[in-house]
Amino acid sequence: MKIATTDFAFVLAALIAIMVEEMVPAHAAPAEKQPAQGTTLQVDLGHEVSLEVVYIPPGEFKMGSTPAEKAWATGIEGGATPGGERESYEGEKPRSMRVKDGFWMGRTEVSVGQFRRFIEESGYVSDAEKPGGKTQCFDPEWTITAKAPPHPWISIEGKSWRDPNFGFPLQSIYPVVCVSWNDGMAFGKWLTMKERQMGRLSEGLEYRLPTEAEWEYACRGGLESTFFWWGDDLKDGEGRFNISAVDFLPGRNKIWPLANAPWSDGFAFVSPVDQYGEKGRNGFGMADMCGGVWEVVLDHFDPKGGHEDVYVVKTNPRPVCRGGNYFDVPGNARCAVRLGLQGPSYSDSRDGFRICLGVPKN
Repeated sequence: MKIATTDFAFVLAALIAIMVEEMVPAHAAPAEKQPAQGTTLQVDLGHEVSLEVVYIPPGEFKMGSTPAEKAWATGIEGGATPGGERESYEGEKPRSMRVKDGFWMGRTEVSVGQFRRFIEESGYVSDAEKPGGKTQCFDPEWTITAKAPPHPWISIEGKSWRDPNFGFPLQSIYPVVCVSWNDGMAFGKWLTMKERQMGRLSEGLEYRLPTEAEWEYACRGGLESTFFWWGDDLKDGEGRFNISAVDFLPGRNKIWPLANAPWSDGFAFVSPVDQYGEKGRNGFGMADMCGGVWEVVLDHFDPKGGHEDVYVVKTNPRPVCRGGNYFDVPGNARCAVRLGLQGPSYSDSRDGFRICLGVPKN
């Protein structure tokens, strides 16, 4: 079911009636009163730019990975660095969790065109563009050496979401990158205020970053404890996601080093949002949940594993990012993969975000 922005206020009012006026959580409301799973809303951002969100009902899932999955990730096919602590961030084993409230989630990451509308209308300045701001970008002077692993990323001033230093312009249909947790939070606040001013959003809901639990629940698309949202077999990922594969870097006769998916996904760097169409969407209709760009979420990082409720620390917060990116080996682009950023203002040409519409979480 698709719902245009002209019907937006009606649908949200119905949802608020369930979640607020009746004073019951979404998971306690009669199923027939909730939007159907997969219902979509087209949010008008102005200037012929829109943003699509998809309804995901409340439910249960298991967060994290098994020892067998971690072993695969650091094995020959997965290609992740063995012997490190990175996989321990996923927790010792999958833990049962419940997403108590239904929510709407962007079908794709926020795109360059959508983020540009936010900047144009609000006048916001991203962290990378502020005086003294920097962002992690591809080093055009990088060469493959005998040292492993070779990381072609450097901190550069003067680069931002407007120019991530890929060597080619990012069109409006690409996911926005070089944006921070702060920038994602600001986008959500802007969209919330905009929709309330237009009379299309009540106080009981807001646009925000998804919680870590919402993100992994949405990523898995109804499957339980699989490596990827389609299952465990890497070869079934061909034509579904953008990671390190057999694609030449621009102007070079080389591909990304280390382990690669044994096919071409069409892009050495980031691919346009929803590039793979229906085949690239999971059981909830979410596109690009693995690979593409890391997606920054609402929670702060706990190295022991993710949480069912929003996890926040008061000192030295490190936002969580999920899902892997176009440079990652297959073992680093699974549903359970999670890392902590350096801080709320950190940005990177491998990082973006996805917007969520739900009850306030902080």
